[in-house]
Amino acid sequence: MRASKRSVGFDAREERERMLEKVLLATDSSKDAALATRAAVDVCGGQGAELHIVHAWQNVPTARLRPFMRAALKNLGEELLEDGVKRVEGAGGLVAGAHLVEGRAADEILDLAGQIGAGLIVIGSRGLGPVGRIALGSVSEAVIHHSRWPVLVLRGGEDSWPPERVIFGDDGSEAARAAGDLGASLCGRRGAQALVLHAYPRLPEVDAEDREFDPRLVDDELRRAENDLQERSRELESRLGSRPKARLVVGDAAASLMEAAEADAPERTLLAVGSRDLGAIGRMRLGSVSTKVVHAAKGPVLVHPPPRAET
Repeated sequence: MRASKRSVGFDAREERERMLEKVLLATDSSKDAALATRAAVDVCGGQGAELHIVHAWQNVPTARLRPFMRAALKNLGEELLEDGVKRVEGAGGLVAGAHLVEGRAADEILDLAGQIGAGLIVIGSRGLGPVGRIALGSVSEAVIHHSRWPVLVLRGGEDSWPPERVIFGDDGSEAARAAGDLGASLCGRRGAQALVLHAYPRLPEVDAEDREFDPRLVDDELRRAENDLQERSRELESRLGSRPKARLVVGDAAASLMEAAEADAPERTLLAVGSRDLGAIGRMRLGSVSTKVVHAAKGPVLVHPPPRAET
């Protein structure tokens, strides 16, 4: 049997290239921030990465109170950052850099990620519930929509990290492949059960000339897709330590991922998905698979942007 070209033959240099070098943890006073801290420490321990922590504070626009409020808010920011450092150390981690920044939180977090060369941003979701998640506007969602780096969003309660399961959303894109590779690297040493899922929106009924589609062609297409999915499963095996199950379904991709997550311990299931490079206008629209998943997931979500071309 022909061996998978990516499941064997890795040397030490290739393995090191897959490891994260720096992780940026965004912290505030929320419960999910505490969970994000624990996850960031765990990720850095497994990857041998430096951990940087950031807190962003923003001054009030009221001119009369600005001097007083600026000092008070900055002091509060310093306290929250110090608390974040203590949480990291309490979880057994080491802070390579603590950063207090002023401005819109999402913008400042992303600017700092670029400055330090972060390979992953870890952030807590505020857990707004079904109604609150409808509206875009939380810091975590703003970071995801504009990030050029993968983002790990934590929610689901104390037991959600490390995850027991990981589900990879596979659509054949480079972003989805990168999300799968990173998600597998983060979870492989934990022995998490894994599933690779590819969803067709719907099967074709007519061809380009509006003629009834030959069912045999549909079968051939599904067979090719199934073979591709099995190959992807073999690729991920080297990172996970065991081969993930592969599932091909017909339906909405986000809904299919959520249904798979709900099958068992959704709060302890990591969903790893790629995001589309929609541009500034496209990011404002609700509708991408990654956006829907971030809104609806009960557990942690890893979102990977399209990989940048080498320069």
